[in-house]
Amino acid sequence: MKTSFVALVATALPLAVQAACPTDLEAAAVAAAIVAREPVAPLAGMSMEDGLCGRDKVVRYLAQAYGPAVGYKAGLTNPVVQKRFGYAAPLRGTLFRAMIVDDGAEVPAAYGAFPVFEADLAVEVGDPAGLARATTPAEALRHLDSVRPFIELPDLMATDPATLGGPMLATVNVGARLGVLGKPIAARHDKAFADALATMTVTLSDGSGTLIDSGKGSATLGNPLNAAIWLARDLATAGTPLKRGDLLSLGSFTRLTPPRPGLAVTVRYDGLPGNPTVGVRFR
Repeated sequence: MKTSFVALVATALPLAVQAACPTDLEAAAVAAAIVAREPVAPLAGMSMEDGLCGRDKVVRYLAQAYGPAVGYKAGLTNPVVQKRFGYAAPLRGTLFRAMIVDDGAEVPAAYGAFPVFEADLAVEVGDPAGLARATTPAEALRHLDSVRPFIELPDLMATDPATLGGPMLATVNVGARLGVLGKPIAARHDKAFADALATMTVTLSDGSGTLIDSGKGSATLGNPLNAAIWLARDLATAGTPLKRGDLLSLGSFTRLTPPRPGLAVTVRYDGLPGNPTVGVRFR
């Protein structure tokens, strides 16, 4: 993002409290704070409609800093995470090219205003229209090219994350910050593979092999492929349908955990072909 843009929108902070869709200037101020890795001052009293309207404005500004969109994330797909943020439905965020790093990457522990990490899973879209029409996980698989191990490194971004509810979480692009992408696993188009995604055990461990947390594939909407279907339909309804090759982050299987310098973490997917892994180190 150009320095002149950050300087301009910085004058809008702290944001005015209002119960309406954020203005363009307010959305620009949110985007500037995100790019600067600074806490975002909350907008109180927003409805979810306001929050989604704000998200769409913020995302347009973020593209100036992070480059083209390469996919989307489904947030709040796990009931534990839904309870934490007080909103019992998924939310959509946008992933940009500069947010994606490769398996084994080293990133700063302070990569955001309030950084956390979680075990996630991603898929690559093959047939966007077909995915939006799918009604079951097995049908969804027929419209995907691959499954990718994925560690999401979100940023809660708020001045006080404990007060970050659904509408404000939407406005800050569902906390999208970074993601660690593992090697592709070809999406077998059969029910057994779809069932494996629900029954797999996802473990998050540190560099010594000590377990940090674990979860089942079913923790994400019963099957993570249901999150892919939800994203495809949500985008089609919004008039911005998916493209072939888009990356979809499907949600959390483990609790949100803060990083620290020197920590290395690995996520393993027991039950998928080859029990694949993906890892990241914090400096």
